[in-house]
Amino acid sequence: MSLPALSLPLPLSLSLPLPLPLSLIASGAALRAAALEAVVLTGHLLLYPTGVREERPAAGPAAGVRGQRPPALLLHGFNDNRSIFVLLRRALGADGLRRVETYNYSPFTRDLRATARHLAHRVEDLCERSGQERVDLVGHSLGGLVARYYVQRLGGDARVRTLVTLGTPHAGTRVAPFMDAHPLVRQMRPDSEVMAELAAPSPGCRTRYVAFWSEFDAIMAPTGTARLEHPDLDAENVLVTGIGHLALAVHPAVIAAVRRALDDLTAHSRTIDRTTDRPADRPADRSTDRTADRAPGSESEGRSMTG
Repeated sequence: MSLPALSLPLPLSLSLPLPLPLSLIASGAALRAAALEAVVLTGHLLLYPTGVREERPAAGPAAGVRGQRPPALLLHGFNDNRSIFVLLRRALGADGLRRVETYNYSPFTRDLRATARHLAHRVEDLCERSGQERVDLVGHSLGGLVARYYVQRLGGDARVRTLVTLGTPHAGTRVAPFMDAHPLVRQMRPDSEVMAELAAPSPGCRTRYVAFWSEFDAIMAPTGTARLEHPDLDAENVLVTGIGHLALAVHPAVIAAVRRALDDLTAHSRTIDRTTDRPADRPADRSTDRTADRAPGSESEGRSMTG
């Protein structure tokens, strides 16, 4: 299908007004994406120590949270911590209608399936403390894979309304072959047992998926592996142009899009309808692709994304 162009504000955009050769445009965009990634990495290294310790969840309803939206739980990526979500967390909780928490899983974990089981307990605890039946999950990189395993393989779709993934290797990644000695890295390879489990049928899954990916994500090899394609899953793939892997978790355009995805109650209703009405003997491919129209601050700010 044809996709409407989503471009970030220059200098991040691929949409240049001059009729330059495609190779020159691509190389210039790649350089700008790499420069932004370096800036994000520098800032993240400064914040990293602040996220080493696990946050202590509130015992009861969060102070100042008055609304009805499901709470959101944020999961970081490989060898990272909750500090990557400083900006996203602030944005998601800005209107006071949503409780937002982060989950630091152990940096020594050797099996994402074990981490997914721990996540299941954390979600149950969050539901009990918040008084809500369902939650939203946002996972960056490996965190998205952990969340997806919980939803698909451990019955988490009963608790998770929407799962948003940011640069997650849904089909596995071949980057850094020299790191295969690490068990978690091996589980992220395309031919791993974990990938086979996630590719298995998941009929009746009640969770809506939104997968953000970028053509300049150097951790995804190939880059399209961050797209989620599964015939049983209600998945929407969102291409974000001109940024890299770390920037997916902090760029204002992505943050605004994530917030819109979690605020879209009508999309959740459509997910439930498709799940209950789809004939069991005819599993249709429910994945769709789109790009964001404009970044926040442009003349079309606030316009919903279209497929």
